[in-house]
Amino acid sequence: MPTTALRVAARPREFVAVRGPDAASYLQAMVSNDVEGLAVGEACEALLLTSKARVIAPLVVLRRAEDDFLLLTEPGLGERVQRTLVRSRFAKQCEIEPEEHTSTVVLGDAHGIPTVDYGVPAVEVLDAEKLEPTMGAEELELLRIRAGTPRFGREIDDRVLPAEAGLEERAIDFEKGCYIGQEPVARLHYRGKPNRRLRGLRLSAPAAHGDQLFLGDREVGTIGSSCLSPAHGPIALAIVRREAADGERLAVGGGGGGATAELVELPFST
Repeated sequence: MPTTALRVAARPREFVAVRGPDAASYLQAMVSNDVEGLAVGEACEALLLTSKARVIAPLVVLRRAEDDFLLLTEPGLGERVQRTLVRSRFAKQCEIEPEEHTSTVVLGDAHGIPTVDYGVPAVEVLDAEKLEPTMGAEELELLRIRAGTPRFGREIDDRVLPAEAGLEERAIDFEKGCYIGQEPVARLHYRGKPNRRLRGLRLSAPAAHGDQLFLGDREVGTIGSSCLSPAHGPIALAIVRREAADGERLAVGGGGGGATAELVELPFST
């Protein structure tokens, strides 16, 4: 793989292996995307959900063999994923164990697991010790925020529904069979609208994760991720209540005279 023209960054991950005769059918019944339809070497995004469709963990599911899957998840979630899958396994014949790997994001035309997290062509490459990072974590984070990609622990937590975080198109297959959390996901998709959704914010001054957002005297959300964009100045992502419309200017932190946040559609323009 030529690396001279590629932008490369480390991607913190945790990994859980699911392997055995029932691995495919078990994962198919547990996660939100069609993992049985993956060919060997293919991957897809998926969600591990509660029965009420709250997000336990976002996943990338890589099929390494017919009966061998590797789950890529966010730092701090590996044990949660393993524990949830082991607890529900019952008589299924599959082993569920953590594994140690490294993940590297390569921006550009390269071979690996495709990712849309950064708004440009990119892949994740596992265990690529020879790829030296040319980008830091802050630059990769800027690309993620500018692309409008939510992150667990920031915009996503166990109170968030997939539709609220804009995850339906990328991580849910509405044609597959049953899985945990399917009924409320389908009901909201076909019969309703989420009360909140992922939005972009152009800030008048830097703000921090957890800062509250107010429309008048009503709290309508909190800051998730934020960064300083060379093109836009301070920007952020947040899950915001639907009554706050595009172009609306929200108060950050409440009270008068503080920072404000203009609501914008995602992704941010380049």
